Amino acid sequence: MAITLDFTPPFEPGIFDFLAARAVAGVEEADSAGYARTLALPGGHGWFHLVWDGATLQLDFDVEDPADAPALVARVRQLFNLDHDPSIIDAALSANPVLARRVGELPGIRLPGCVDAHEILIRAMIGQQITVAAARTALNQLTALSTPSRLPHGSLTTLFPSPAQIADGGRGILRGPQRRTDSILAVAGLLAAGTLEVGRADTPESLAAKLLPLPGIGPWTVGYVCMRVLGSPDVFLPTDAAVRNGYGKLRGDSPAEARTIKAPELARMAEPLRPWRSYATLHFWRVAGEK
Repeated sequence: MAITLDFTPPFEPGIFDFLAARAVAGVEEADSAGYARTLALPGGHGWFHLVWDGATLQLDFDVEDPADAPALVARVRQLFNLDHDPSIIDAALSANPVLARRVGELPGIRLPGCVDAHEILIRAMIGQQITVAAARTALNQLTALSTPSRLPHGSLTTLFPSPAQIADGGRGILRGPQRRTDSILAVAGLLAAGTLEVGRADTPESLAAKLLPLPGIGPWTVGYVCMRVLGSPDVFLPTDAAVRNGYGKLRGDSPAEARTIKAPELARMAEPLRPWRSYATLHFWRVAGEK
């Protein structure tokens, strides 16, 4: 089935690059103008492929159970932040002298969401304190535990591994410090058992109350999950190296100078950007990744 998705312009397509850098082989496929993936839905398996043609967003998809079509479309809209009006946020961030030119060059930047809250929590835990490329390698390896898709489509052949699959088989696959592996497997086990539940019904406060007491989860992970799962517009990550480097680059620092910026300075700088600090974070991440 193919449909056109509506949104409030402008649409800044950098979200496709964000997702492409993190795409898990067999589960996702992405480039600078398209993103496709498998997903588990209430009634069965599905896949979708969203393409930006410079003016419209075209969605092609298939589901085992036709009743799942609205749920799939809703998840795509959440993933691409399509129910958000960028004009208010762009106007607010443009008032900041460091961000003004950048916002003018990239109007309509979108906050990446998610299609599965439990998946994002696992991905955040695996990705904390390592590079995006290293996290992607670890996630690619975890797909050995996955369920094959019953609706394969091109390179999309498998679902993202479930928390139960990761809890049961992840120890033989995950690499790195033992304590980190233990934390990931413990959280996967809690999610699988239903002892821990995270989702759109949460608030930033309830997520923090649930997650911060768990070993291996700190403020960065909670903030990232708030951004991706809840679409929280006012998350700032002052300990994030890419945020630091992007801010330094925008204000004209050399790489060496940017590395001297401390988290308290970043936090103070971001205070006037409330309540849109998540979108400022996206701009800093984007700048940090540019050559």
